[in-house]
This record gives sequence, structure tokens and C-alpha cells, in this order.
Amino acid sequence: MIVLGIESSCDETGVALVEAVGTQVPRLRAHALHSQVEMHQAYGGVVPELASRDHIRRVLPLASQVLAEAGSSLREVDVVAYTRGPGLAGALLVGAGVACALGAALGKPVLGVHHLEGHLLSPFLSSDPPAFPFIALLVSGGHTQLMQVDGVGRYTLLGETIDDAAGEAFDKSAKLLGLGYPGGPALSRLAQSGDPAAFKLPRPLLHSGDLDFSFAGLKTAVLTQANKLGAGLEARKADLAAATEAAIVDVLVKKSLAALDRSGLQRIVVAGGVGANRLLRSQLDTACGRRGVRVHYPELALCTDNGAMIALAAAMRLQAGVQEATTAYAFDVKPRWPLDALAA
Repeated sequence: MIVLGIESSCDETGVALVEAVGTQVPRLRAHALHSQVEMHQAYGGVVPELASRDHIRRVLPLASQVLAEAGSSLREVDVVAYTRGPGLAGALLVGAGVACALGAALGKPVLGVHHLEGHLLSPFLSSDPPAFPFIALLVSGGHTQLMQVDGVGRYTLLGETIDDAAGEAFDKSAKLLGLGYPGGPALSRLAQSGDPAAFKLPRPLLHSGDLDFSFAGLKTAVLTQANKLGAGLEARKADLAAATEAAIVDVLVKKSLAALDRSGLQRIVVAGGVGANRLLRSQLDTACGRRGVRVHYPELALCTDNGAMIALAAAMRLQAGVQEATTAYAFDVKPRWPLDALAA
């Protein structure tokens, strides 16, 4: 079974081809990605209308590129998968429309995929794929969640953010420090030359007794500290960036360990854009290594939004028999779509 996957939920256009044989973990044949970062930089964030228009321009050339790299043709595709949600409504509609049009033209079925399920399953494309069951730390854009994953489509929400997500905390703190867009990676780079102990910043909900997250208070603390520094901010910017990153990572690591303790599981998957953060990987690897817990990550190139994770999630859902592709080509999208609402 060959699945063509299309991702267009926000500011990356991704297309990929995945092949599944029997019950084996699907393998990635080829993938291509276009990032809109340069286009949105002038505005300090994603402009939805511009994002949608750029997806329209990019998706078919990327599909042609992927098919050429895989040495395949559209006629060999068995299923066309696309991101149904969550994400920007206009951007989602581009991918859904193209996927359903391709499916109708080829007479092949289509399947709408949950964006976060794609992230959650993306480590199965790595050189060290996980095995079920495991705890998943999903840190993607506006989402920070801890899930217990017992199989494809079998997800139990353990905790989630009640306000700002970790990615938003990175981006908003970076903006307060004048680091531009995209803020998270810029803040992390600057933090490498700073002292994380230079400022005492809060760790919201760290001792709440539950597995929920909150990062809005941290953003406020960064703003307060930046205002106190005033003209001296420039000289202390790296230290404040390092302290901010340390606070976010500390909460993510300790809540993840608490989820492992409560579940009794010995395996954790970290997925989503923040999963590429070096400090998070280092601290989680160290903490889990002491406990004999296995940690799995996507390949760095697949941490960001991409078509490979969408094609993979579709293939794994079809393999597990939890969903069927359809030749009913009318489509809708779900800009807001809780992952735990997926029925197995």
C-alpha cells in the first residue's frame, strides 16, 4: 500500500510518499517540505491568508518532486491522505481540496488525518522506532499534552496546557526579547551563550499534583524582568533567554517523569516542534537514563510539520483497521479537534 500524504495546517507545505507492507512499520519513500518562514518574518507571525495562498502555489510542485524522487507515478498511489485538523481553516482547506481532487481524478480513496496524531506517530519513521504502549509528550505549536498511547487510535489524555503552550511560551518570550520570528529557535540559540541561573523564573504548576501545564505566568515573569532591566536588557538578553528555556524544559521534563510514574510505563515518545530542542532532549535523556526508561524522538527533519507524518498516520490507521479510506470526496476540516476525541 502506497500512501501520498499532504500537510498544510499552518506555515509549512509538506508532501510525502510512504509504503506499507503487511503489518510492518511503513517506510518513507520520499518527502519534500516548503517552509513559509521568510514570507511571514516581515509580519512577526503567520498571516493566515498568505499561508493559504502559498500552500496553493507549492503543493502540486512538491507532489511532483516527491513522486520523481521515489521513482513512482500518481497511478501507483493507493490512498491520498491529508491533514484534516487542527490548524488554520484556510490552510487546511487547501490540502483537503487538493487531496480529494487527486483522489477523485485517480479513482483512489482519501483519508483525513489528525495533525497531532501525525506528530505522535512520527517517531515510527526513525531509526529507533518505539513500541506500544508508551507515554507521549506532544509539544507542537499551541499544543502541549501528555498522552498514554496503547495503540493506534487508543489515546488517553493525561494532562494538557490550560493557557499558553510550551511553543507559545518560547515564541512570546522571544518576541519580548526582540528576537523576531520564528522566536522559539532564536531564543534557544541565544540561550546557549547565557546563564540559566542568572534569573529566578517561575515553574508554573510544577507542584500542582496533576499533569496539566501552564506557561502564561512564565511569559509575564519574562516581561516583568525585561522591564526591570530596561536599557540593560541587551547585555543580559542571553541570560534571560537561558533562564526562560530552563524553566520551560524543567516543567516539561518533570511532568513527563510524573506521567511515567503514574502509568508504570517504561517508554516515552517526544514529538512536535519543541521536541527538537537540544536542552529538552539532553535533560530528558539524562533523567530517563537513570530510570532505565527508553526515550524516542522523530528524526530532526521530521520534528516540524511535514507530509511524512501524515502519510504515516494514515497508513498505520489503515493497517490497524481503526479507519477506512473513502471515495466520498466531499470534505470538511476541523480547525479545532482534540486528539483524544479520535475513536479507535
